[in-house]
Amino acid sequence: MHQMSRFDSRPGEMRLETELRFDAQVTFIGHIESPWTLQDCPKNLRQARERGASAQLQIAAPFRPALEGIAPGDALVLLYWMSHAPRDLLRQTPRHRAEGTGTFNLRSPVRPNPIGMGVVKVLGIDMAHGRVHIDAIDAVDGTPLIDIKPHMPLADTVPA
Repeated sequence: MHQMSRFDSRPGEMRLETELRFDAQVTFIGHIESPWTLQDCPKNLRQARERGASAQLQIAAPFRPALEGIAPGDALVLLYWMSHAPRDLLRQTPRHRAEGTGTFNLRSPVRPNPIGMGVVKVLGIDMAHGRVHIDAIDAVDGTPLIDIKPHMPLADTVPA
C-alpha cells in the first residue's frame, strides 16, 4: 500500500506547469534554532505555543548591529525561508479543509516563494553573540532567516 508522502498531491490540487523563473536574490541574515524536525513541526504558531517550546534566532555576525533597540517583551515579525517546501502548487487541498482552494488563500509553506511569517515575542537577547530567544516558532531547526521587523499594532491592523 502506498503511503502518502508529505508533498504528494491530494485530490483537487493543481501544480504549476511551467518552470519557475527566479527574479531576485535574498540574503539570509541568520537561521532559526528550534526543537522541530520536518516530521514534527507545528503547522502554525498557535500549535507551537501550545507545545510550549521556545526557540532562538541566530543572527550572522555582519547583521548583529541591526538588533539594536530590540528588547525582551518586544513583538517581532519574522520572515523565514521554508526551504523544504515544494514550490509548484497553485491549488491545494489541506487536511483541515473539506474543499481545495488557491495557494494564495492559505498560509501553507507550499507556494512559489516559500516564505514563512510569524509574530513572536522576544524573551531575551544577547547582542554580542547575535542570539534572540523567542517564545515559539513554526519552523524546522536550521530554517534560514530572511528578515526581522518590529510588530507595530497600530500600523499592522486591518482597516474596518
